[in-house]
Amino acid sequence: MPIPRLFSKSQNYHKIQQPSRLFDSLFSSYSKATDIQPTFPRSALNPPCDFTQVMPKLISANFLQLSFLAASVLLTHCEKSLAWSPQEKVSSTEANQSTNTNGLSKTQPATGPSVKLAEDLYMVPYVQSVDESDIRFEMIPIPGGKITIGSPESQPGHTQDEGPEFTVEVEPFWMAKTELTWAEYKTFLKTYDIFKRLSRQGIRKASGLDQVDAITVPTPLYEPSFTYEYGDDPKQPAVTMTQYSAKQYTKWLSGITSIEYRLPTEAEWEYAARAGTTTAYSFGDDPSQLQEYAAFATNSPEGAPKVGSKKPNPFGLHDMHGSVWEWTLDHYAADTYSDRAGKTLSVQQAFVAPKEKGSRCVRGGGWQDPPERLRSSARLGSVDEDWKDEDPNVPKSPWWFTNDPARMVGMRLVRSSKALTDDEKTIVWGIDHNEIREDVDFRLQEGRGAIGIPVPELTQEFKRKK
Repeated sequence: MPIPRLFSKSQNYHKIQQPSRLFDSLFSSYSKATDIQPTFPRSALNPPCDFTQVMPKLISANFLQLSFLAASVLLTHCEKSLAWSPQEKVSSTEANQSTNTNGLSKTQPATGPSVKLAEDLYMVPYVQSVDESDIRFEMIPIPGGKITIGSPESQPGHTQDEGPEFTVEVEPFWMAKTELTWAEYKTFLKTYDIFKRLSRQGIRKASGLDQVDAITVPTPLYEPSFTYEYGDDPKQPAVTMTQYSAKQYTKWLSGITSIEYRLPTEAEWEYAARAGTTTAYSFGDDPSQLQEYAAFATNSPEGAPKVGSKKPNPFGLHDMHGSVWEWTLDHYAADTYSDRAGKTLSVQQAFVAPKEKGSRCVRGGGWQDPPERLRSSARLGSVDEDWKDEDPNVPKSPWWFTNDPARMVGMRLVRSSKALTDDEKTIVWGIDHNEIREDVDFRLQEGRGAIGIPVPELTQEFKRKK
């Protein structure tokens, strides 16, 4: 019986692309040979695992004659010093580029966007998917460079919070080609029931909000008809989540994929939206062209269309104008730029950590907005009191908004070109205000929220949840 190909064609053949497939193959081969169904716990085969020493011996022997249990023990107790990383999983768009490992390639692609990081190392587009779920999205490499942030007073639609202009130097990063969809966000919502069940069983219980790798999951929507009134098609952008909930989503996704996803800073967002342009929109200054690039008040009065329905900007990103406003990590203040005239800052220097429970910045404009609110420089700050006005809970939900314009507020993922430091992880994933922490903790104590540890093995629970 032929042995299935479980290894990459590279010299690092000992790094198994999908360890669970090895178990499945052994299971299937043994069953066909003996008509006996092994009862070995599949979950015991956890990466990392080095098969350099073990697998050649199994291949050279007729391993179907080995005891399945003995083979399993060998596999389970393989040396774990050489780590297998889920980042090495090859996605569908990478199938023809064996050196492309979730966005990193040793060779520059002949076509399409790429960013050179070092000799023989390029950032390239990739598709991220999650087993047993509807999560699937494409990440686009964004080259580093300089950008003039804000807009001149002479620009039609200019508001005072967009000036004075200043310069930011941006390092390369990846950004999602489209906004986060309901298909993706609803997978996250399913984790509420999963965490509740696992907690009852004593599996991967989180000790509390201070546990570094713990995340909280939104409670079911109090009034779904509000959030879903303008549609919850799997391909429509997910909306009405708070910035805290959006950050928890990125931490959850990072945990189950082992790839560090986050929200963009304001500067990164505007840099990606402009895509090298200096005009009001990424396609120029003429708002009459918005019909081709954006969903807004004129062409989408009944809600946001499916993501990617309009033309992309020069970086290949869709819906950076219109559709829904997108969360950033920054605090919003009308005078944020007031002392920056003529300065050149790094992204870290330009970032403003949230100072209040509300007042977080969203960018891009929404489907009910007029053209001037869709300009690359347009800014909007959240207002908790207004956006949660009809929430009957005490305290009000830290995960959901109940009032407009929240039905025009969604999110988009980014990924840094370098690994995040511990301090950066605290900024992009952590609870940044005591009142938010108190609200979350209170609701958890009342059983109106769920807390747990997002790990790659969690994806097996999605299959049970379907």
